[in-house]
Amino acid sequence: MTTMTTMTAGATLATSMTIEARRPAALLRLLSWLSPAYPVGSFSYSHGLEQAISDRSIQSADTALSWISTVLVHGAGWSDAVLLKEAYEAARDDDRARLREACDLAEALCPSLERRRETRDQGQAFLTASLIWAEATGESLPVLEAAPYPVAVGLCAGAAGVPLPDALLGFLHAFASNLVTIAVRAVPLGQKAGVSILARLESALTATAARAAGSTLNDLGGCALGSDIASMRHATLETRLFIS
Repeated sequence: MTTMTTMTAGATLATSMTIEARRPAALLRLLSWLSPAYPVGSFSYSHGLEQAISDRSIQSADTALSWISTVLVHGAGWSDAVLLKEAYEAARDDDRARLREACDLAEALCPSLERRRETRDQGQAFLTASLIWAEATGESLPVLEAAPYPVAVGLCAGAAGVPLPDALLGFLHAFASNLVTIAVRAVPLGQKAGVSILARLESALTATAARAAGSTLNDLGGCALGSDIASMRHATLETRLFIS
């Protein structure tokens, strides 16, 4: 019994050391995927924020922070995190049926045509870029013709061995950061206000990522009606810089 306990402890330690050794490479991979250099076109989509700015619902750093944190915690940020986790686990289990269900749910949860285009186009761009990345690095990633953005990221992160907590936090941070840069440019707020908003979002980002790590599809849902309505109305905005 003592020998078995010693061997198990040693195996656990070896596994832990292997995971830690691989983590820097996996983190670097994730940073590349979610960086502005990765051609998914996030900067083209405001997620309805441009309409809210046009309506003068957002005129200050405080109102921008309130809007973005609400979307992050109660709206599409939360739903996308749950879907990313589901796709991540589907990739780890090589469960294509589960992955297709996640894709269908991701599209069904989009309240407007523009939001649906946003997630579909970014997902397609991410998958295309990831195939190029895989060829350049010699890595192997699953081939999928199309998937909404959070599903695409979750699929690749799961297949590439990126730790789930890192994938969730990185994805949510990229999502929030894009909205902050839009507010900085379009309100306009200025760079100091943008930095302040990012700093004040840290607790919401970490809490949402941690909550999503333990989520299931039964946890899908939220209430960010202002953002949803703004995304619907944006289609008829006369002068606009963003696709959504």
